[in-house]
Amino acid sequence: MFNLSGLSTSKTESQHVKVLILGAGPAGLAAALYAARAELAPLVLTGIQLGGQVALTHTIENYPGFPEGVGGSELGDLFQKQAERFGARVEFDSASAADLSQRPFKITTDNGDYTADTLIITTGASPNHLNVPGEVELTGKGVSYCATCDGWLFKDKKVVVIGGGDSALEEGLFLTRYASSVTVIHRRDSLRAGAVLQKRAQENPKINFIWDTVEAEIVGKGKVEAVRLRNVKTGEETVFPTDGIFIFIGHTPNTQLFEGQLAMEKGYIEVDDKMQTSVPGVYAAGEAADPTFRQVVTSAGMGAAAAITATRFLEHENK
Repeated sequence: MFNLSGLSTSKTESQHVKVLILGAGPAGLAAALYAARAELAPLVLTGIQLGGQVALTHTIENYPGFPEGVGGSELGDLFQKQAERFGARVEFDSASAADLSQRPFKITTDNGDYTADTLIITTGASPNHLNVPGEVELTGKGVSYCATCDGWLFKDKKVVVIGGGDSALEEGLFLTRYASSVTVIHRRDSLRAGAVLQKRAQENPKINFIWDTVEAEIVGKGKVEAVRLRNVKTGEETVFPTDGIFIFIGHTPNTQLFEGQLAMEKGYIEVDDKMQTSVPGVYAAGEAADPTFRQVVTSAGMGAAAAITATRFLEHENK
């Protein structure tokens, strides 16, 4: 699991730092590593999801340097340890307000206030919901957004995976470790996932597919019992019995805190090739600013670039 040792959670007086990083996923911790090596003593505020989405992924096979793959939480822990080795501080805290109208920037959190000469936003993204009847009521009672977290609860049971991208197939394949069957339901007649994942899923005897279909309702009393499906081409509705529903239909960037203060496009913070936002001294990296790639390796690279640019920004000011 993500390393919690030494993380402060007590109420603090206002603190001032040269580099404040919001988010402790790959982008945030890569930024912390580079800023720490520049002797800027960065402070990382974890947010509520320690390690970011990577910590919820069972195995990552496409991060360079791990030919046999690496656990998501293990990789997050390694990121943190490396950043801390060079002087980064990581604190368990969440931002609740931000004032970017003047420098130093002011960030209000659950535990106190911070001011910062530079700010690096790596707040990531949160999973999208279906917004159908029964979803909210049955979340945690058979509805899940994390196979790694909840897959073991469905040993020898029938489950449904909703989505057609990489995440849906990755989590679907993981669920075959426990479930007796995994049915992937997709609104189109072809998948968006990469070719390797498609091949693995199609060759796995536990995985089946339902095409051209959307979910109209999640059915159950106290727990998931079935999902009501509608064929998008014929309009026909059917009830599909299942013990669990895992939803992977994309993510929404966690950038609401900065609406009206930073230029955005569809919720994603706009950055240039140096990770600079519309406010000088504020940078963004990872899925909060990346609607295209959304990979661990690209998030880490963006975080490194943001920290390098922030370092040069501060150096120029001190000349």
